[in-house]
Amino acid sequence: MNLDLSKINTSEILSARKIFFIGIGGIGISALAKMAISKGIEVSGVNDEESSKTLEPLRELGVEIIMSRGILDSLPEADLYVYSDAWLHRGPEVLQKAKDTGKLVLNYFQALGEFAKEYQVIAIAGTHGKTTTTAMVADILTEANLDPTVIVGSFIKKFDSNFRKGNGQYLVVEADEYNRHFLTLRPFLVVTTNIEADHLDYYKDFDDVKKAFDQLLSQSENKILDYSKYLEKVPKLSVPGEHNRLDAAAAFAVADFLGIPEETIKKSLAEFSGTWRRLEKRAETEKGTIIYDDYAHHPTEIMASLQALRELYPQGKKKITVLFQPHLYSRTKAFFNDFAKSFKGADRILLLPIYFAREDKDESISSEKLAEAIVREGGNSQAFSDFEQAEKAVKALNFGPKDIFVTMGAGEAYKVADKVFNLTQ
Repeated sequence: MNLDLSKINTSEILSARKIFFIGIGGIGISALAKMAISKGIEVSGVNDEESSKTLEPLRELGVEIIMSRGILDSLPEADLYVYSDAWLHRGPEVLQKAKDTGKLVLNYFQALGEFAKEYQVIAIAGTHGKTTTTAMVADILTEANLDPTVIVGSFIKKFDSNFRKGNGQYLVVEADEYNRHFLTLRPFLVVTTNIEADHLDYYKDFDDVKKAFDQLLSQSENKILDYSKYLEKVPKLSVPGEHNRLDAAAAFAVADFLGIPEETIKKSLAEFSGTWRRLEKRAETEKGTIIYDDYAHHPTEIMASLQALRELYPQGKKKITVLFQPHLYSRTKAFFNDFAKSFKGADRILLLPIYFAREDKDESISSEKLAEAIVREGGNSQAFSDFEQAEKAVKALNFGPKDIFVTMGAGEAYKVADKVFNLTQ
């Protein structure tokens, strides 16, 4: 469903009175739906599963949401249809029905790129650290009374949302490199936190990834690539880990570029409390077990998260059990050896079946094979055939006060903790 963006009439999109969102429960697209609502646009949508964290705030805003895993007989009338990329695989028939209406059909990133043209865009790009850096920049600009509009791929704890409506000139946005989506943006300022091989189900190789970032930089007015000199200025953070200090340095660089006073930057960073699903401390049980959830789904991110946990809970004082759900067959296969070595800080690694998301099953790779590789690297690992078996195993471990339990991955590992420990999102 490629579309020549140069032929899109931006004013026509922004004058739309009704938008129907396909896959409205996604973390990014639900933020865009909130943005549309803030502009007085009537919003409705469809989702294939319940997701209270993203859907309930929309329902509270009066959004009618159709829950359907099958083919819809018809779609509500709208001026514009916006879809999540996941629905290219989850519901291609729904996308075809949208196209059959004769109205404009855009993916989330194309629509975001059009709405973004009203602002001076501050785009946060990079293989790792985008979400946290975006949230930190948003907090700093808010603290500095610049009143930014914000779209981020998580919920920022300070305002408990993935969207913030501002009246200022800046839009702070997380810029996703997958499928070259971030090229729909024409940023006033772009910061690149880092570049590493990832999304190799789409990109040919690391050079191809770098070319995409180069193109983003070429269409930005201003660029921040090296923020290392700001690391020494970062104050003591309440969120642990060197990766968070690096993200803070990148956010510091953005704020300094915008002329925000150093004392304001440091105050905001020192008070930064994190985001949803980024090494988020969810609960402590009556027995004293501490439960975390983390979005890490790349070997580099896993190592960074475990390093941060060991910074808080040194080896020998607490046992860390990780329940990890690999995300994508292609990623697991491409970084198989790195994944096998990435759990060194954990005492026990439990694996759920691979979250296939946008891919067909690849029989040549599995969580069972990854567990075997982790064991060969000296780890204690076990794979489960489904969530029910994992839940039974976690219950049987009888965690106590010396235990840390971490659900990890971009998929749905957190649902095991929800059931076993009676948690809510």
